[in-house]
Amino acid sequence: MSGIGVLLVNLGTPDAPTPESVRRYLAEFLSDRRVVEIPALLWQPILRGAILPTRPRKSAAAYAQVWTDEGSPLAAITRRQTAALQAALGEHVQVAYAMRYGEPAIGASIDALMAAGCRRILIAPLYPQYCAATTATAVDAVAAHLGARREQPALRFLPPYPTDPAYIGALAASTEAGLATLDFAPDTLVASFHGMPERTRALGDPYHDQCVLTARLFAEALGRPVEVAFQSRFGRAKWLEPATDATLARLGREGRSVAILAPGFAADCLETLEELAIRGKAGFEAAGGRHFAYIPCLNDSAAGMAMLETLVRRELAGWM
Repeated sequence: MSGIGVLLVNLGTPDAPTPESVRRYLAEFLSDRRVVEIPALLWQPILRGAILPTRPRKSAAAYAQVWTDEGSPLAAITRRQTAALQAALGEHVQVAYAMRYGEPAIGASIDALMAAGCRRILIAPLYPQYCAATTATAVDAVAAHLGARREQPALRFLPPYPTDPAYIGALAASTEAGLATLDFAPDTLVASFHGMPERTRALGDPYHDQCVLTARLFAEALGRPVEVAFQSRFGRAKWLEPATDATLARLGREGRSVAILAPGFAADCLETLEELAIRGKAGFEAAGGRHFAYIPCLNDSAAGMAMLETLVRRELAGWM
């Protein structure tokens, strides 16, 4: 049989917590027509003239608060996930990772797998819920790269998994373990998903509905209510609601004790470690809240890797 490869794909990260690195990353990310659905003739002057000259410095300061000795948390965790999945699948499969924006690029990682003899490759976007701005743009990047190649591999794509029992079970196990470590018993559990413009929902993107469905099944598995919120608003357009920052402020005013998690992220990153664990906590406490905890993503935990192995083995059926 031809060599088998698995390519884990995540969103991406700057190479360093510096304005220059963040500017390069944001220029690529915010130029993707799947991410910003505004005609380029209108959007690029705004991006180049207003956003890129100012936002990178602020974002770099945020990255600096969560940067580690291994580099970006997202990159470090994705590397560990890749190594753990490689160990689980064994020598008959080669596991690599790529970032949609930044390094290593999807095209370069595909080329490396093919150079290593892989002619059957499973592309695994690490997004539980489907969104055109995440899953679809990863597929676009694969297609664009292979369109310029003479030789192409056989491809499979890991589908989104918002209701998969392995995913819901892993979320529940991870959350229960996280709650058990706290020195208080939170009366409110918040599931914060990355936000999207409301317009994407009106255009038919299933993301919002899949997030709500994940949260419902997750709450059933835990046997307790879960509040849904959407974070990371950008620009002046109307975004999915309720907003996470507004939700935390309300809960703080109500005197609630809160634990928050981010089920839509496969690995902790700026949006979880800085936006939720640091700024989210600060906003909650400024509103009068006292007890707040952030529960980490599945990352390379035992529960998270068992789930990922289950999903990947299922998609490799007939190849292995």
